[in-house]
Amino acid sequence: MDPRKHELEINKLSKRLHRLVGRAIGDFAMIQPGDKVMVCMSGGKDSHALLDILLALRERAPVDFELVAVNLDQKQPGFPEHVLPEYLRSRGVPFHIEQQDTYSVVKRVIPDGATLCSLCSRLRRGILYRVAGELGATKIALGHHRDDILQTFLLNLFFGGKLKAMPPKLVSDDGRHVVIRPLAYVEESDLARWAEHRQFPIIPCSLCGSQEQLQRKQVAALLRDWERQHPGRLDTMFGALGRVVPSHLLDREAFGFAELRPDGREDPQGDKAFDPEPCEAPQPASGALAWLSLGP
Repeated sequence: MDPRKHELEINKLSKRLHRLVGRAIGDFAMIQPGDKVMVCMSGGKDSHALLDILLALRERAPVDFELVAVNLDQKQPGFPEHVLPEYLRSRGVPFHIEQQDTYSVVKRVIPDGATLCSLCSRLRRGILYRVAGELGATKIALGHHRDDILQTFLLNLFFGGKLKAMPPKLVSDDGRHVVIRPLAYVEESDLARWAEHRQFPIIPCSLCGSQEQLQRKQVAALLRDWERQHPGRLDTMFGALGRVVPSHLLDREAFGFAELRPDGREDPQGDKAFDPEPCEAPQPASGALAWLSLGP
């Protein structure tokens, strides 16, 4: 590629990434003044990009906040212990490496060939919550992106029997922490391009990353195939997660069907099961506006 064209493309990518992360932070009020944000670093492209973008946004954000990077060294065989500390020192980022041999626990408990992710995730989550408390972190930032959210939605739909995705902000299982996902609006392909451009020191996972039969990987392949055949479909699906109409579903807890009575007022949703008009993108919340101009 022509160097000038490549530079232009990277500049567009950078602006898009910073704009989308800023918008997600503003839309969901992820970061408030005085927050100490604990960025969970696995060593993969997503967490590297998350830290990189948050560092840039912090320089011009409308609020003051701290960042601390945390890596859980799970004692996976061949894990290069020096890589992340050296990188984080070079970026001037305060960090903490937590060493816990969860790898041996997972390999001992889970039979060969079975899915490792569930137990590994629970162990990792509990440890990170504890570390967040010890460090005084007010927010725990994870590197899940738009594609992760869509995959989770379809996994719950196909295999869990629930209309449930991966929220951009939630209270942790123990009720003591707020977990945020600033990459919620970002496509995985953009993160891959950014990681290549920034030359992050990527560390592969030898647990779930080695299991090709995972349902999540199969769903990811399905989504890629849909997008290849019908460009824009994933954007439409993702937008739908922010435009839920409980009255047109079947959840009696989410909508009071039993109490439903005609009241003479026009219902904007009406009895249309499908609206042929194009869907408009949701507008940013007022709190997001101050974050939207935070380009590189």
